[in-house]
Amino acid sequence: MNISNFNLDGTHTLIIAELSANHGNDIEIAKKTIRAAKKAGADAIKLQTYTADTLTLNCDKEDFIVKGGTLWDNKTLYALYQEAYTPWEWHQELFETAQEEGLLCFSTPFDKSAVDFLETLNPPAYKVASFEVTDYELVRYIASKHKPIIISTGIATLQEIEDVVALCQKEGNNDIILLQCTSSYPAPLEGANLLTIPDLAKRFGVIAGFSDHTLGITAPITAVALGAKVIEKHFILDKAIGGADASFSLDLEAFTQMAQAVRDTEKLLGKPTYHTDEKSIKGRQFSRSLYVAKDIAKGEVLSEENIRSVRPGYGLHPKYLNEILGKYSTIDLEFGTALAFKHIEGDLDGTNR
Repeated sequence: MNISNFNLDGTHTLIIAELSANHGNDIEIAKKTIRAAKKAGADAIKLQTYTADTLTLNCDKEDFIVKGGTLWDNKTLYALYQEAYTPWEWHQELFETAQEEGLLCFSTPFDKSAVDFLETLNPPAYKVASFEVTDYELVRYIASKHKPIIISTGIATLQEIEDVVALCQKEGNNDIILLQCTSSYPAPLEGANLLTIPDLAKRFGVIAGFSDHTLGITAPITAVALGAKVIEKHFILDKAIGGADASFSLDLEAFTQMAQAVRDTEKLLGKPTYHTDEKSIKGRQFSRSLYVAKDIAKGEVLSEENIRSVRPGYGLHPKYLNEILGKYSTIDLEFGTALAFKHIEGDLDGTNR
């Protein structure tokens, strides 16, 4: 599967820098953040496309007040989203800035009007936020645009994940990426359940990844080691900017460290191999092999006294030791000679050497 020119079937992990609310309501900060994301090693920048009115009601009844020990307790939902949203009139300029930097740029739409608006910008993919997974009609509408659809599974039940995958497929959209996600801000390490990543890939036959809300960079690195092909992490130019998501976002230094660690992890993973590469073969010089441990005259019997398994590895494989004991030398052999088949009279394993 490709997102624009990025091949998700390759060895490279797609690293997404989530801009979210980390722009301080200043478009110049937003553009600087996009440029910094490129320097930090991101492959893509992701926006969020909503307004307070498309997400909630301007209501201060108890149901609409945030509570439960979150970072945003006692705010109304409307006030929170009014503070955090990215103005729609910025989008084109932010998309252009990303393009100038060679970054993919797409967004999370939170209603159909946002999808229609984003379609005018021709994004290479769409993201579905975990809290929107239950909005089947929105998911269906996004899937109908036939672009890769990245779905965070945070609050979704297994049944709901099955439902939205089937819904996308029914729309003829099989370019589905499921992200393991813990919808807590910040998310505790013990709630990350990263083993869900390979299970999502196997269970649904899709590309799987990780949308990370934990603090630090350990979780995304571990996720890549477990097979995550997409990593999404909130990114902020400087935590002094503040905002709704600043506390669990990575700054420039930390995001750079994460991106480098992800790339190092990709190198470490490599591919299944059994020491057939050039360096491994060269390293076999330090393995054991059969050597002449005492001068041997032509016709003399080979024994444990005059043949030993020692380092280096230029002689016969030690597996032949028991076969050659009791056989005769074909020539005079000096101490320290690497033993070869030509030095041994007769056949080994019934094969002429």
